[in-house]
Amino acid sequence: MNHSRPRLWTKNFIVVSSVNFLLTLIFYLLMVTIAVYAVMEYGASTSEAGLITGIFIVGTLFGRLYIGSVIDVIGRKRTLIIGLIFFTLTTFLYFINLGLPFLLLNRLIHGMALGMASTASGTIVAQIIPATRRGEGIGYFSMSAMLATAIGPFIGLYMSQITSFQMIFAFCLFLGVISLIVAFFVHVPKLAVVSKKADTKVEEPKRFKISNFIEPKALPIAFITMMVAFCYSSILSFINFYAIEIDLVETASFFFVVYAVAVLLTRPFTGRLLDGKGANFVMYPAFVIFAAGMFLLSSVSTGITFLIAAALIGIGFGNMQSSTQVIAIKLTSPHRLGLATSTFFIALDAGLGFGPYLLGFIVPISGYRTLYVILTFVILATAVFYYFLHGKKESTERASINASKVRLIN
Repeated sequence: MNHSRPRLWTKNFIVVSSVNFLLTLIFYLLMVTIAVYAVMEYGASTSEAGLITGIFIVGTLFGRLYIGSVIDVIGRKRTLIIGLIFFTLTTFLYFINLGLPFLLLNRLIHGMALGMASTASGTIVAQIIPATRRGEGIGYFSMSAMLATAIGPFIGLYMSQITSFQMIFAFCLFLGVISLIVAFFVHVPKLAVVSKKADTKVEEPKRFKISNFIEPKALPIAFITMMVAFCYSSILSFINFYAIEIDLVETASFFFVVYAVAVLLTRPFTGRLLDGKGANFVMYPAFVIFAAGMFLLSSVSTGITFLIAAALIGIGFGNMQSSTQVIAIKLTSPHRLGLATSTFFIALDAGLGFGPYLLGFIVPISGYRTLYVILTFVILATAVFYYFLHGKKESTERASINASKVRLIN
């Protein structure tokens, strides 16, 4: 039995997962601290601080868009190494203070380097995982990012209380160098010879077509992803400011730990539910739970309610994020799975990237509490969009599948 089951936890898989973990850790660590740094060191306004936070993800978006079409020309391992070199160099540039425009430019290039390196690591891991264990393997690979989603903000918020921003950047630089060294140990098998023929076909549609970069079938669910990510970006960017305002800074350090634990505990269950009952069984409750978490966050006054809000947001947004990715992949024909995945991530990046900047204009008018109330209603409105863009069609399809099953039994 064991011989028929190919190994998943190979050296290559562990190396690529480790690189993915370190990249995501640095990303989230800086995500929760850079806005405060911009305000304290540069005197940035709230919207400028939001832009400093969000432009990184805009850079990631551009990096993904570009590298997806040339990764096999450059080579997958080479793309990963080049991305990590740029990622480490731009981490070093945080030490240089040349004003807000330079910080903005560095954040953009830093994001592009992450987009390049993370696209390469995702492509490599899909290649090295045995086909018979791909679902399981991708699940474990994404867990490396999930752990970093908890640990990164926790370290960032904790370090911002006990040390200087220079030490935070030094720590990020150290992690960047480690990820670069580790990446040299990955061995990427050569692609099958069949791809030679595919290459000659790729040359034909070289004229610009949006469908060469984006999967049209995944666009409706990508829009939903972008909207919920836009709402979640308010937490990534402003939770530190909000915690200072309501005097819960120490508790704020644990916000993302509780968030991640809630996701890790519920994702296996919701994954099985999604496979067995369909996406609607996960998505509709997730919308309600995410909205409830956001509404509770708007009115917290104690550490306990703050962390309960974190758990609800984790169960809601955390499971919505993985479910919309599965929907995007299921809607697409096998030969365009890569494009469907990148369309999903582009939408996620757009929501997380532009959100802080746009919401930064609302905060001075509304304050943080009212902002989170407004976003509660945006989440519920997105649930209505989901019904018309995907939910209704999914219900009809599930009903016809169930009807055909009944006919077969009879």
